[in-house]
Amino acid sequence: MTALNSQVVFLTGAAGGIGAEVALRLHERGAKLVLTDLDEAQLKRLGNQLGDERVLTVVADVRNREAIQAAADQAVARFGGIDTVIANAGIISYGSVLQVDPEAFRRLIDINVLGVYYTVRAALPSVIERRGYVLIVSSLAAYAAAPGLAAYHASKAAVEHFANALRLEVAHFGVDVGSAHMSWIDTAMVRDSKADLATFTEMLAKLPYPLNRTTSVRACGRAFLKGIEGRKRRINCPGWVGAFRWLRPLLSTPAGEAPVLRFVPDLLPRMDAEVAALGRSTSAHTESLERR
Repeated sequence: MTALNSQVVFLTGAAGGIGAEVALRLHERGAKLVLTDLDEAQLKRLGNQLGDERVLTVVADVRNREAIQAAADQAVARFGGIDTVIANAGIISYGSVLQVDPEAFRRLIDINVLGVYYTVRAALPSVIERRGYVLIVSSLAAYAAAPGLAAYHASKAAVEHFANALRLEVAHFGVDVGSAHMSWIDTAMVRDSKADLATFTEMLAKLPYPLNRTTSVRACGRAFLKGIEGRKRRINCPGWVGAFRWLRPLLSTPAGEAPVLRFVPDLLPRMDAEVAALGRSTSAHTESLERR
């Protein structure tokens, strides 16, 4: 088990939600933290809350390779290296493939996939030097699909396999690689989706149990902390998510898709109408950050 009080952790998407919860828990365990996010105001609040010499905050967009590299370089200059990198930054988009804004789709892939690559690439030389740990935040969405969220599912499946390939590349250096898979977590991303779209809440209610359950951020933080300490290959939150990795081949069969297909003809057109009325395919918060 890794002693966290000896760790330097580089974490993207740190200002809120799962990222902020994990940062708080790592800080309590004595880790040195380099926290990045595009949301300057929220990141500043978190930095002030933690408020000591063990924390460095850097405003950076994961889509900007130079900015993320500069943040990693600051981590090495400040703390001597990086032991653990957590590629956590991500967004969600709404609407069917025909309805989702193509620009929003591209932006999501840039953040959720390229942003993961840029983050890992920037930190990896130091992580290799220190025989460290890479954690890539995927999702239950890599295992089980839902309508109206194609971009999100594509991105989370992509980064899961990125983690699997990276593990093969760096194992001989003594580096461990994990991927994190969560169901619906009570974060701003999920709350904003529910606030924007009544059909999103309705879809969650119609999904078969336990896919319709929402888990607290605190429970997710506990699972992450345990996984980081154990340098786990997979972190599942809640634990039942892990079963869906093995069920994945069945979920894309006609029998596996049947429970969802029953409600798609009615619900998806109404979701698309709500997205059209909003005039955007991502949350208001995501859009506001994009305009800064």
